[in-house]
Amino acid sequence: MSSADDDKKSKEEREADDKAERAREQEEQAALPYSWTQLLGEVDINVPVPKGTRGRDLVVVIAKKKLSVGLKGQDKILDGELCQDIKVEESTWTLEDNQSVLIHLEKINKERWWENVLTHHPKIDTRKIEPGNSKLSDLDGETRLSLQFDNQQKVTHLQAKCESFD
Repeated sequence: MSSADDDKKSKEEREADDKAERAREQEEQAALPYSWTQLLGEVDINVPVPKGTRGRDLVVVIAKKKLSVGLKGQDKILDGELCQDIKVEESTWTLEDNQSVLIHLEKINKERWWENVLTHHPKIDTRKIEPGNSKLSDLDGETRLSLQFDNQQKVTHLQAKCESFD
């Protein structure tokens, strides 16, 4: 669907479409063998493993462009190419409560949201991310310009409204 088609929709139709899109996205993300969160500079991944798993039972590979987690002698739980490069020396993994592997990845590009962790997994709409208490300077140039443009449009619109009351 083009943005021109989107412009023809009512606010209620756009909100319904957004809600349906969010539901689809949540369903796709819930089907992954892990959960994940991100800030502009880092990604945290939680990979459930069988209760009682020990560190020596795990095979975890963190590379600049690759991530793999599995149990020795079994199929990998996740394995693939990362959607963006990471700083390997600043990325870590730990086994928590013998039932989940917590992976912390430091992004090289700290000004860009990830659409997914592994390139072959479903993407999220990064335009819908609402960063908590981030500074404008934390955002990448494109996002910063977009926000500044949006704010300028709002100011211009408000000024026009105010002038119409004179």
